[in-house]
Amino acid sequence: MTEQNPYATIEDGTATFWADAVADAIEARDPDEPIVIKGGVSPSGVPHIGHLNEIVRGYVVAEVLRERGHEVRQVFTSDDKDRLRKIPRRLADLEWNVVGLGEVDAGALGRNLGKPYTSVPDPFGCCDSYGAHFTTLLARSAELLDVPIEVVSNTELYAEGDFENLTRHVLENRNRARDVLSDYQASVDDDYVPFQVECSSCGILTDGVTDVDPAAGTVAYECCDVTVGEETIEGCGHDGEVSLREGKLPWRFEWPAQWDVLGVDFEPFGKDHAEGSWPSGVDIARNVLTVEPPVPMVYEWFTLDGEALSSSSGNIVTAAEVLELVEPAVLRYFFTKDPRKQRDFSIAHLDQLVDEFDRLEAVYFGKQDADEAERERAERVYPIAVDEPREERIRIPYTFAAVLGMTDDPDLREEIARREGHIPDDAPEWAVEEALERVDRARAWARRTDNAFNYDLKREELPDVDFDTGTGAALDDLAEFVAAGNDGEAIQAKIYELADEYDLEVSEFFAAGYRLLFGLEEGPKLGPFLAKLDQAFVVDRLRRDR
Repeated sequence: MTEQNPYATIEDGTATFWADAVADAIEARDPDEPIVIKGGVSPSGVPHIGHLNEIVRGYVVAEVLRERGHEVRQVFTSDDKDRLRKIPRRLADLEWNVVGLGEVDAGALGRNLGKPYTSVPDPFGCCDSYGAHFTTLLARSAELLDVPIEVVSNTELYAEGDFENLTRHVLENRNRARDVLSDYQASVDDDYVPFQVECSSCGILTDGVTDVDPAAGTVAYECCDVTVGEETIEGCGHDGEVSLREGKLPWRFEWPAQWDVLGVDFEPFGKDHAEGSWPSGVDIARNVLTVEPPVPMVYEWFTLDGEALSSSSGNIVTAAEVLELVEPAVLRYFFTKDPRKQRDFSIAHLDQLVDEFDRLEAVYFGKQDADEAERERAERVYPIAVDEPREERIRIPYTFAAVLGMTDDPDLREEIARREGHIPDDAPEWAVEEALERVDRARAWARRTDNAFNYDLKREELPDVDFDTGTGAALDDLAEFVAAGNDGEAIQAKIYELADEYDLEVSEFFAAGYRLLFGLEEGPKLGPFLAKLDQAFVVDRLRRDR
C-alpha cells in the first residue's frame, strides 16, 4: 500500500498563507505550463456553496500562481457518467428557482435510477439531460463569482475516447488492479472487473461483466441487479457486448485516470476523500496506471447555520442566493480562510462575515490599525478576494445598510448615509453607487432571516400617536440621552430607568417607541436599534417633531 499524506502540503510548508504553501509545493515539481488545477463533482442535484470549495479554493491557488508569472488552466470535471443514486428533495431551474419534487416529474427520475446522469431526462425539459442541467448550474456558480473555470464532461471524455487507452490498460492488468483495490475495499473478490457497462437495453450501469477483450476493445456483460444508495435496481438480464467507450471505470480508477488525461498538477478535495479514495487513488495511479498523483490539498467541509450541507436532504444555499445578500468579494473572502479549519457559514450572522471583510479592506489600505500578521494577511488575501482593489471604494457598515433598507427612497438612503459620515463629500460617483448597492443586499438579508432589521421604518411621516403626559416626558428625556451620544446598551438601560422613574409599564414604554418608529406594538431590541439609526432622526422622532 502506498501512502502520501495529503495534509502535508500545507502543514509542511513554511508560508504563512495556505495558498502560498500549496503554490510552493506545485512549483517544487517544476511542472509544465500551463499548470493544471482540477476539481470535480457529480451533478447530483442543486449546486450549493459547499461545491464551491474545490472551485474557489482552486482559484485562490491559481491566482497565487498567476501572481508568480505562471500560466494556469483551471478545469472542473462534471462526473456526469456516474449513476443517479437517489432523488434529491429539491431541484433548481436555470434561473436558480429552487422547487420541490412535486413541481417536476419525480416519477421520471425514479424510473431512471442507476443510469448515468447524462442518460436521465432533464426534469425541467430545458437541457439535454439531468446531468447537463446541473452541470450548467455548476458552471454558472463559478461565473457568479467571476472565477474562470473550464468545465469538462466525463461523458464526453469517454465518448471521444480520452479514457480508452487507460481503460484498456486497466483491463489488461485487471488482476493487478484487483489486488491493489482489495487493500481498500473488502467487497473486491476474485471475480471483480474494474469496469461498469451501460446496458444497451435498459441503460443502467451494471457491474455484470462476463468477459473482456482489451485488444479488441470490447466487454461482454449480463445486466444484473445494481445497488444504488439503499435501493436495489433490478437488472434487465440482457446479454450483450459493448466497446470501451460504452461504460466507465469505477470511481477509484476513474479519478487517477482523470489526473493523466487532463495532466493535473494540483487538486483540492474534502477530508472524506483524504481518508478514503485518495490513498487508493495514489496506489492505483502509481502501481496500476503508472501515473504520478497531483499535489493534494485537504479542506474541511463547512456547515450551513450549524447543519450539514446536503443536496439530497435539501439543506442548501446556492451561490445565487448568497450573492443576493453579499458582494461576490465577500463570498470569495470566505474561501480564502484556512481550509484546514471547519467553519459554519451562517446566514443569520452574515453581518459578522461582512464586517470581517470590511476590516480586511481597511487594513489593506492602511485605514485600520492592525498588527503585522493581520497586515500581511490582508496584503495576500485582499487582492484575490477583490477583482480590482481601489482605495476610493466605500463600504457602508452592513447592519447600518440594513437600517437604510427600511426605506425604499434611494435619495433618502444616500442623504442619511452622507449625514452619518458613511459617504465622504468627495466620494466619486461610481463609489457612491457601489456602496449603496449593499443596502438592497442587507435588506434582503433582514427579510430572509426575519431579524431585528426586518421592519419598515416610518421615516417619511410621523405615525398617528397620542401619549399621556408621563410617557411623553419619558420620551423627551430619552431623546436627550440619545442626543448625548450614548451607545445601544446604555440606551436600553435608560429605557428601563425612565419607565421606573415615570411609573410606566416597561412593556408599554417599549411599545411607545415601536409605535413611533414602525407604527407597531413590538419590534427589535430597542436600545441597540436606536443606536444604529442616524442620531438626528431618532432625537426628532422621540420628541415627536418629525
